[in-house]
Amino acid sequence: MTSPDLAPSRHPRIAVLGTGGTIAGRAARAGDNLGYVAGQVEVSTLLGDVPLPSGVALSTEQLCNIDSKDMSHAHWLALARQCEQLLDDPWVVGIVIAHGTDTLEETAFFLSQVLNASKPVVLTCAMRPATSAAADGPQNLRDALTVVAADGARGVLVVCAGTIHRARQVRKVHTYRLDAFSSGEGGPAGFVEEGRVRLAESWPAVETPRLPVSQLATADRWPSVQIVTSHAGADALVVDALVQSGRVDGVVVATTGNGTVHENIEAALLRAQTAGVAVLRATRCTDGAVLSSGEQRWPHAFDLSPVKARIVLLLDLMRGREPAV
Repeated sequence: MTSPDLAPSRHPRIAVLGTGGTIAGRAARAGDNLGYVAGQVEVSTLLGDVPLPSGVALSTEQLCNIDSKDMSHAHWLALARQCEQLLDDPWVVGIVIAHGTDTLEETAFFLSQVLNASKPVVLTCAMRPATSAAADGPQNLRDALTVVAADGARGVLVVCAGTIHRARQVRKVHTYRLDAFSSGEGGPAGFVEEGRVRLAESWPAVETPRLPVSQLATADRWPSVQIVTSHAGADALVVDALVQSGRVDGVVVATTGNGTVHENIEAALLRAQTAGVAVLRATRCTDGAVLSSGEQRWPHAFDLSPVKARIVLLLDLMRGREPAV
């Protein structure tokens, strides 16, 4: 749903896209921060009392209104296509996306891999529903707008609890607290303090998309890429079942430590590879990266989490290449 009255067609504006999530959630009682239903409130309503940066207007569009745990490839494609169209509009200075926290890091990384984000694309969220007596969504939205309007802002970013994260590094690390995200040992990109941006490092460099949105839109299908976890006592059951289904194109293995895999899963992955299934390793450790040493059977995703490594493998398979991280 678009609100053209908020955005004169030839005036600098920030486009705000709603996808649902806790930030748009509704509970029966204002004191209930857990028993809510996500994706109930329109993004235009969420912006009702949020002050705007000077010199810009807003446009709003509700792309979907879902719990982000249910985010799908179809939702990603619709979001990417809309972002690309908005980024091409010379009057759009940047984009804010209201998103649920559960898969926010995945959507942010996906967008960073398919968009030429020479303008800022800022995802924000909330840990409390819109009906909460102490909702955190309005401040997060205000901070996201501040980041979009900042001089030189660019790239796909996440803003939550006054902290600016880069799409590659951001992870959800807490189930409940308001400051639920971390950028790990690399640290955040910056902070929003009383309506001002303080950078800890330069804005992200604009990179060539791994797979442009135009190729995404014309793909016959999205490959099936699944994640399996290496752990003590692991067996081959899950990997063998995936291969026997005939429906899996790639497997990301969440490895122990520095890319190590249980011997039973390793044997199953070798069978999978022989059957034509692509394999990519990613560590299940929160910090650090997989460092190559000696003979390595499969490529690794360096510092990417398993869910982000899955996106890399997904896009590489769509462009007809083996994973290259």
